[in-house]
Amino acid sequence: MSTQPTPSLSPSAPSPAVPSAPEASPSPLARPFKLSRRFDRTGRLLGDPGMERLAAARVVVFGVGGVGSYAVEGLVRSGIGHLTLVDHDDVCVTNTNRQLHATVKGVGKSKAELMAQRCRDINPDVQVEAVREFYRAESAEQLLPPGRYDFVVDAIDNVKAKLHLLHRCVTMGMPVVSSMGAAGRLDPTAIRVEDLSETHMDPFAKDIRKLLKRKHGVETDRHTGITAVYSIEVRRQPVALRYDDATDGFLCVCPQDNEFHTCDHRTQIDGSAVFVTSAFGMNAAGVVVRRIASAR
Repeated sequence: MSTQPTPSLSPSAPSPAVPSAPEASPSPLARPFKLSRRFDRTGRLLGDPGMERLAAARVVVFGVGGVGSYAVEGLVRSGIGHLTLVDHDDVCVTNTNRQLHATVKGVGKSKAELMAQRCRDINPDVQVEAVREFYRAESAEQLLPPGRYDFVVDAIDNVKAKLHLLHRCVTMGMPVVSSMGAAGRLDPTAIRVEDLSETHMDPFAKDIRKLLKRKHGVETDRHTGITAVYSIEVRRQPVALRYDDATDGFLCVCPQDNEFHTCDHRTQIDGSAVFVTSAFGMNAAGVVVRRIASAR
């Protein structure tokens, strides 16, 4: 279904559009599930019962960038039937090296809307909603209400927002897979998937564990229920480029003024590579698909 972008929250602005409520359970006379041929190869791995669970599942993806756009790709191509894509940003030319929606024609357009349309092009039967909003404490009730989703994908790169989202998922007992630091890496074979408490050699994951415990009271020394996608590769520091000298350092060229999270708000701009960020996203999608298909 098609939706209009939702406005940002502010003290004087109305609340963002809330994703539509789950549909009522089908009547006993409803037609039995029939797998589309477009998912034939996945079906031969998971079987009809698994594919039926995927088609009925509701998944929300927070952050549709270098990791999140590929997570969405993996989910829609695996037959997830209901997707909500939450991202406040428009495509920037610097996204071209690693984000699925970033093309010459896509620059300046909503990331969430572009990925939603891509989902419809892949599977015309998918129910997908684009929500142009930045997740934060003030928008949490609208964007992640209790009981609406079967799984959460966290591909947010803002630490404060990420901490709040993960704490909310833990509090509500909602399954979540969370991307740790994908930037500054070149080796996709160094990616690992573990409970957050078991992450090693990732400074970002270490910070998330420490801050979740200190700020939100989440016991991260034991099993958390947060599945983390992370890398054991040593993070590489960013390299200065020639055109930085002409602008007295890094120059942000984002197409919009995002008051919540901009390049200028960051202490440094890390390098990133598509073969790493995409692998992070696909690993996240794999966690969701395997868990839902097996009813675990």
